[in-house]
Amino acid sequence: MKKVTFITQAAAIAALYVVLTLLANALGLASYAIQVRFSEALTILPFFTPAAIPGLFIGCIISNLLCGSILWDIVFGSLATLLGAVGTYLLRKKMNGMLSPIPPILANTIIVPFVLAFAYHFEGGIPYFMLTVGIGEIISCGVLGILLLKVLNKYRKYIFTE
Repeated sequence: MKKVTFITQAAAIAALYVVLTLLANALGLASYAIQVRFSEALTILPFFTPAAIPGLFIGCIISNLLCGSILWDIVFGSLATLLGAVGTYLLRKKMNGMLSPIPPILANTIIVPFVLAFAYHFEGGIPYFMLTVGIGEIISCGVLGILLLKVLNKYRKYIFTE
């Protein structure tokens, strides 16, 4: 039963990540230098369940494919999400989860600017992209993620049963 729950939760998280990314993409927020992907708020979910780690990773891969990202973005953007998710899981017991957004913010702020500069050849340097991606990640993971954490924490025993 635990394996079925794990797979079901991971699949639901991946699907939700894709839907939220496609919504942000339709609004012009999912790509380019400043990215505010609503789906990045979900990077808080490893605080509640380890199933979120593969769910976020697979969701990011599918989202990047559907949004027309190039191979380097699919690979390294998805790896940034994976690293962030693992980091969130590892920090889940620190300060009631308040540190949980830090790993995805850092992973994306460090990795994605290189993709933007070297794979997409966008105008601007690495420090500029670190600033713009970092701002988007702080909004998505920090602000929206912490709000999501607070709401889900009230219902965790109903949603994240193991």
